[in-house]
Parts: sequence; structure tokens; C-alpha cells
Amino acid sequence: HVRQLYALVSETLRYASVLEKLLDGAALLQAEKKLAPQLAKVLVYDLLFGKGLKCGGRWKALARRHRPRLEAELARMKVRHKVSRNEDLLASEKAVSAAASQVPRYVRVNTLKTCVDDVIDFFKCQGYAYLGKAATVEELKALSGKKFLLDLHLPELLVFPSQTDLHDNLLYTSGHIILQDKASCLPAFLLGPVAGSHVIDACAAPGNKTSHLAAILKNKGQIFAFDVDPKRVATMNTLLTRAGVTGCQLVQQDFLTVDPGDPKYSRVTHILLDPSCSGSGMVTRGPGEEVAPSAERLQALAAFQRRVLSHALSFPALWRLVYSTCSLHREENEDVVQAVLQEWGSTFRLVTAFPSWPCRGFAAFSGAERCLRASPAETLTHGFFVAVLERCGEGAAAPSSLPAAAKGNPQPGEGTEPGAAPKKKKKKKQRVK
Repeated sequence: HVRQLYALVSETLRYASVLEKLLDGAALLQAEKKLAPQLAKVLVYDLLFGKGLKCGGRWKALARRHRPRLEAELARMKVRHKVSRNEDLLASEKAVSAAASQVPRYVRVNTLKTCVDDVIDFFKCQGYAYLGKAATVEELKALSGKKFLLDLHLPELLVFPSQTDLHDNLLYTSGHIILQDKASCLPAFLLGPVAGSHVIDACAAPGNKTSHLAAILKNKGQIFAFDVDPKRVATMNTLLTRAGVTGCQLVQQDFLTVDPGDPKYSRVTHILLDPSCSGSGMVTRGPGEEVAPSAERLQALAAFQRRVLSHALSFPALWRLVYSTCSLHREENEDVVQAVLQEWGSTFRLVTAFPSWPCRGFAAFSGAERCLRASPAETLTHGFFVAVLERCGEGAAAPSSLPAAAKGNPQPGEGTEPGAAPKKKKKKKQRVK
């Protein structure tokens, strides 16, 4: 009996992610509030994947009562993944896990509280071996054990092996480091506002990009961070407080309802726009999630993205905007940028984002190669898309390649604005003890 129980638990764990999605889709736990998630998984596994329920009493009756609902949700899951056998759902899960295992653990140093050198020293004291700055992506891929590198592209990003768990580390709990994927760091880095700028983070929650903007601004200037969901705004407030962010106004409001003519936003020169998308680039997505959205859903998302991007470009003092998604779909990326440029092409232009970045935009239109893409296979990151737009006309004679930091790794944005001089002296940061 012990061997049989062990075998049942092992098989249930193999199907854990699939079972979680089945339980959610069939709303079993909501219908049976006294049922523990762990017991529900075992019951559902035995009912649908095992050799039938071996238990008796009320648990057997309860599971059988929900069998049609569970079977219907299982059928929908197989249709979404275009598979015919239950075992093939595990193949999808393994593919996701394989992609996720390639992506290292990226750690952004929060320069509002500390500096890169102090964080490196701290990890050395914890027994980690620092290998210096990476020269190639292959070096990141080869990381193992308690070793870490400085990223080859972003100057305040440390790279650890993918299995490294730092959620309980003192630096993380105190806000000195931010656990943020490298691709997610690109939008704020490429926006590069100088200290004192007024910036909008249009779809800000949960706030990692907002805290990155604050670090680039050195807490000098003003950030307006919008999100329509009150719970997400509360979460963002907690994260930004822990990160030491000041000069940021959180606004619980749909960005599409914001009036660009409001005097409050008359000095906004930079906008970071990372709107809702299909999320198809996230390598940690489970097998029950919508990895391949329907054509109708993609069209609806793209229509929303075009509206919000066009709205963002209507702010009168806007000089630079970064549009980004964690989507792989051309409909949400190049097609959105192309459509909006057809409307705003005489006012804004697409500039070359990060010339040394290896993955460029799909050749959907002339100039699409100025956008950049990221992927687990080529850049060891989540799937991502970034486009940088700048206002044409006076002041637009700034270089059309971003960022300047890619060459010498100064602070992103310094010296890239018209009339802005590079800053040479760095302020002494709080030391990590």
C-alpha cells in the first residue's frame, strides 16, 4: 500500500500544473470550499488520468459529481494545445520547463539604495564566486553553482544560474536588488530619461519598470504611474516603497481616460508604454494558459494597443516613447507600430533601439528592423518586443541609435537628450552591510 501511495503521489506531482489548471477551469475548489487543493489534485488525477477512484465515501461521490465539468475542461485544454492524448499535455509542460531552464536568474541592482560593487561584495561574502563581466551570451548559458556575472549589455544587471532562488535573500527583502528578467529591464533602459524629467508609466503595475525608471532618474523628477486595478496599485505601492522610490504619483485610472491637455502633464517628455498583451513570450506560462490566443483575441488586443499607443503620442511635450510587450505575435508588435506610424509618421519617427542587440524586429514594413526582439533561444530572456519612437523636428537631431550606454555603459539616458551633458561624478550610495 505504501508503494502504491508513493506511485500515486509521484504521478500526481508530474501532472501538478495540468491539475491546477483543470481545477481552476472547472471551478472545483470554488464549488467545494472545504476541499483542500492537494486532495483535489489527487482525486482529479485518479479520476481522469489514473486507474479510477480507489477511495470511497463522500470524497468519491464528490469527485464523481464534478466529473463531467472536469472532463469538459480537460477536452478544452487538449484543443488549446492541439493534442489528442493526455500524455501530450506533459510534453507541452516539459517544453515550457526546458525553455524556462535556459533563462538565467537576472538581478537588477537598485541604485536608489546601493551600487553594483557593494552588491557584488555582499554576494562574495555569502560564498558566491564573481566571474566579472560577461563577453558573450554563451558565458551566461554556462553559469552553474554559486557563480555569477555582470551582464554584457546592461550595466546594473547581475546574472546567476537559472535555479538560483534569492527571494529570501536580505538584499531582496530590503529592496537593494530587484528580481527582474533582462528583457523587462530594456524598456526603462532604452527610454533613458535624464534626472529631473517628467515621465509617465502608462500601464505600470506591478511596478518593476517604474522602480527602474526612478533609479535612472535618481529620484529626481516626477513619475506618473497609472493602473486601473486597485489591488495592483496597492501591490505597486508596496514594491515602490520597499525600493525607496520617491517622486512617483500612483494613479488608479485607465490611461486611455487621461487628458493629455491637463496642465499636470504639460512637462511630460517621456512615456513608457507596456500595455496588456497575450503574454505569449513568458516562458513560465503553464500548459493551461493561453499560449496560442485565437485570431479574434489577437485582433482585440492589437486594437486596444493601437488606441493606447496613439493616445500616448498625443501628449504635447512628449519627446521619446518606448512601446513594449511580452508577446511573440507580430499582430501585437510590428503591426501595431506600423499602424500608428501611418497616423503619426509626420510627428514621430521610429529610431534604432540598441544597435548591438542581436534580435531585430520582423520585416513587416520598411524600418521594422529598428525595433528589437528578445527570446529564450537567442538572448536567454523571456520573449519580448521593444520599439522606440522620438518626436521629429527641432531637437530630433539627436542620434537615431539608442542607447549610447551600449557603447561605454554610462547611466542610460545621460547625454542623449538635446542639450544634456553627461554626468561624470557619481553620488556615494548607501553601503550594504
